[in-house]
Amino acid sequence: MLQVVKLYPKENYLLHMGLSNGKEGEFDVSPWLDMGIFKELKDHDYFRQVRITFGDIAWPNEQDFSADTVELELQSYI
Repeated sequence: MLQVVKLYPKENYLLHMGLSNGKEGEFDVSPWLDMGIFKELKDHDYFRQVRITFGDIAWPNEQDFSADTVELELQSYI
């Protein structure tokens, strides 16, 4: 089962991510910021509250992305 194992919030709604399959890179959240529950992520302080939860990423008010979604959208360094 694919899991997020590293997570560092950056500027411009980017998250530096590492996955259990060894892939690492940046996940850009900005394409989702105008969609429903993700609008709250526009607040930079709230955006920085992201955490790894059960191998996925999530914020306090239950916005989340699965590790599979992250892998599909990850801008890899490799």
